[in-house]
Parts: sequence; C-alpha cells; structure tokens
Amino acid sequence: MSYIGIDLGGTKVRAARIIGQSCKTYAESLIPKKGTEKEIIDIIKEIISKLLDKNVKGIGIGVPSLVDQKLGIVYDVQNIPSWKKVLLKDVLESHFNISVFINNDVNCFALGELNYGLGKKLNSFVGISIGTGIAGGIIINKKLYNGFNSGAGEFGMLSYKNKNYEHYCSGQFFDKIHGVKGEYLYKRAKDGDSSAIKIFNVFGEHLGNLLTQVMYTYDPEQIILGGSISEAFGFFKKGIQRSFKNYAYQNSISNLKINVSNDPDIPIKGAASLCFNFH
Repeated sequence: MSYIGIDLGGTKVRAARIIGQSCKTYAESLIPKKGTEKEIIDIIKEIISKLLDKNVKGIGIGVPSLVDQKLGIVYDVQNIPSWKKVLLKDVLESHFNISVFINNDVNCFALGELNYGLGKKLNSFVGISIGTGIAGGIIINKKLYNGFNSGAGEFGMLSYKNKNYEHYCSGQFFDKIHGVKGEYLYKRAKDGDSSAIKIFNVFGEHLGNLLTQVMYTYDPEQIILGGSISEAFGFFKKGIQRSFKNYAYQNSISNLKINVSNDPDIPIKGAASLCFNFH
C-alpha cells in the first residue's frame, strides 16, 4: 500500500510516492508565474500520472492557502493569482478515480513531523514554517487542529508594530526592510560578516515575540521550525532567547524545546498522511 504526497508551492510543485516511512519515487515541476487555473491543474495531473500505480490508495495535497477540506475546494492562493476558487478534489478524483485529500501546506508540515519526524513521540507541538511567509500547524493530543476553515495557526497575520508578524518574521524582513535575500545574508553570516549576523539577531527578536504569542495561546511541549529560513537558526537563536526573557512564565520557557526539522521531505510526507484516516 502506498500514497502520493504533493507539496504545491508558489513557484514549484514537488511530489513523491510514499511507502512506509520513505519517499520511493519523486516528481516535480516548475509552476508558470502567470499560469492559468487549468495549466497548473494539468501540471499536477502530469506529476500524479508519473507516480500513480495500482498500489496507490490515496493522494494528499498541501496548498499554501485556505481549504474547504470536506469539499476539497482551494481558495485564493496568494502566490498563484489564477487560483481564486478551485474545485481541486472533484477535478482530480474524477480524472484518476482515486481519493484525494487537501489541506493547508503548513498543516501538512505539522502532520509530517507528527507521523514521520520530530513530533512522533510528542502529544502536542506547533510546527512553524518560515519562508516567504510564516505560519503554523497545531498538533493537540496527537491530532491536527485545523480550525473551521483550515486556517488555524496563521500567526503571521497577527498585527505587529506597523504591519504584521509576517513582515518581520519571514523572508519579507530581509527583502522589504533590508533589501537583500535571506539566503544571501545567510551566506554572509556563515562567512563571519558581523552586519549580517546582527540582522539575524534582530530577526530572532521579532520571531521570539511571535513565539511568545504561540506559547501564551497553546503552551506546546515543543516548537518545530521548518522552511528555508530555519536553516539559519543558529544565527537567530540568541535573538529568540532575548525576547523570551520578557515572557511572564519563565518555568514554561525553561521546559520548552525548539528544534529544527531535519527532513526536507516532511511537507510531502505530511500531505500523504492526510489519507491515513480513510484507509
């Protein structure tokens, strides 16, 4: 028995066939910036066709937007302008005659850690994905908490300073405030550039302020960081710790563990695990 997991991003779609704990076969494709709804669906169909065989029992898809999970409708994908209201579940199920399950991509990241990664032995944790934006997936008593519209954990949308947390706690902090890409700054920091290291420290302080909101709201056992910017954790960890000094319940902070995801396939595996409750 196997499942297909698909991670749909704003610029690329990655997928794999999952057997047991491992990704056995991969497929991926770039997404055209101005692609129509149909063009992008056709790309997804082509990827599924490459991975599908008689042993596949379901397809799970993580998308960077809100989803009606029951009906499988995807709404207003920010980085795919043509996707306003896409009946993705119906389209794919009618084409492939196989069950399709869809959820928010960061929820899939959290499910991936729960079923395959650092969260396997935890009862409750919050997975935070930091990339071009920032959001969280919430696990309570080993179950994903979606919210009614699968929008629980959109911490980046909370108001902060003159904008919101996403402006200060994601790649936007580097792009829009400092006029430089995060990956370039990370390379400079690794080379010992003091100005780059200072910027990451300030970033960590902002992120620490967001994580205190997560702590006040959910008080998880652990916070698991993912996404491209999490690779630079060593450079912004101290900034997080400085912000934590203002947290009212210091005993909770001393009990909290923050870890960085160590499996780049976790979002794909998490998408595949959407199928688990149905087979």
